[in-house]
Amino acid sequence: MKKTSPFSRRKFVKTTSLAAIGAPLILKTSLAKSAGITSASDKINLGIIGCGGLGKANLNAASSHPDIVVTAACDVWQERLDPITKKYKCKGYTDYKDLLQHKGLDAVIIATPAHWHALQAIEAAEAGLDIYLQKPMTMHLGESIAVRNAVKKHDAICQIGTQIHSGEHYRRMVELVRSGNLGDIATVRTFFVMNEAPNGVGLGFNTTNIPKGLDWENWVGPARMQSYNPNLVKDAFYHGSWMDFSGGWTPGMAPHITDLPIWALDLGYPTEISAMGGRYITKDDGDAYDNHEVIWRYPNLTMTWMSSLTNSYGFDFKREQKSQRRLGIYFHGVNGTLRTDYSSHEILPEGDRMEGMKTPPKTIAPSPGHELEWVECIKSRKQPSCNPGYHTKVDVPIQLSVLSLKLGRSIKFDPKTEKIVGDDEAAKLAIPEYRAPWKFPKEYL
Repeated sequence: MKKTSPFSRRKFVKTTSLAAIGAPLILKTSLAKSAGITSASDKINLGIIGCGGLGKANLNAASSHPDIVVTAACDVWQERLDPITKKYKCKGYTDYKDLLQHKGLDAVIIATPAHWHALQAIEAAEAGLDIYLQKPMTMHLGESIAVRNAVKKHDAICQIGTQIHSGEHYRRMVELVRSGNLGDIATVRTFFVMNEAPNGVGLGFNTTNIPKGLDWENWVGPARMQSYNPNLVKDAFYHGSWMDFSGGWTPGMAPHITDLPIWALDLGYPTEISAMGGRYITKDDGDAYDNHEVIWRYPNLTMTWMSSLTNSYGFDFKREQKSQRRLGIYFHGVNGTLRTDYSSHEILPEGDRMEGMKTPPKTIAPSPGHELEWVECIKSRKQPSCNPGYHTKVDVPIQLSVLSLKLGRSIKFDPKTEKIVGDDEAAKLAIPEYRAPWKFPKEYL
């Protein structure tokens, strides 16, 4: 699926008709795919930005598709880049801008820390590439809207990396909620807990001794510059302890968990977001909150979120009496309550109100897997299930909950204009200011 300079395959199909091209036999493979013509010889040249644990897992899954050819890889840390270029025999880059210009590249996986996601996704879309973007999609309201708009403007096929969305269990839960068996639902409760107190990721590891082969300036990139910390760079789990590089654990886990009620109930944006919490117990090198309580007010229901890093009590999801990660979702309907997580569920009826209710039929088709779904959508030119148009409904409430926590007050939001109302300070903070020389692309707002 190589590009024909100076047009990307998308720009070509927008500006040229098949009739004007001539005989299909001389149509280049990439252009044929854009026009909806399939070929057994089609290949998708794939690159990756961010070669850590999540990126390697995404790349391994995507490259299992027979039409994928891993062509290029990028990381600012040589020791993470080298194993990928060796394994896939692909071109290596240490600057993502160079990778985006790699000749013949069709698609890219972006698995960098969250503070890089918006800028790299927007520039990838501008380069005419299809995008698999790890979650959290962004860290700010403005970024979320900008990524969605850039993907739409440049006709990119984009999947946000909430892998649980592709699981069979979530599909069955969506069908159950939509069946009406639970009756009208006025409250949804969601949570994620684990106990890392009091040491967190450890204390006293900040240093100026940056490892050889790591470009710290470009690892930090548009975020606020700070000291190198070996725990920070270990993997995505550790990023959650630093606000500048993650927004805390809520953006890290809530995309997976709140995705189910937003999907099942077809929720739009909330109209009011209220959050409380703070850094109460944890003493480590990070600065993120260790407890976060959120209420999202929707027109016809409220949804709550609880995140704790200082206690792992999981309500009905005990799974043995020991400290461990737990999560759950409760749908409270007038006929009964559904409690569920990633793989199990239980229905708790309100008396006899659910007698005679039948298990709804399977109506949502299975997914081949999150990454493979994306690959197939690149071929069909249809957006995948977790495209930014859908995922802003997940991402925006999360980012506003973090902003509410920072400000210490509720935020009111207009779903029609996609703007914060009645709070100039919150509206200003919702659009990030990047560290020079990086600039937030406000033209996509």
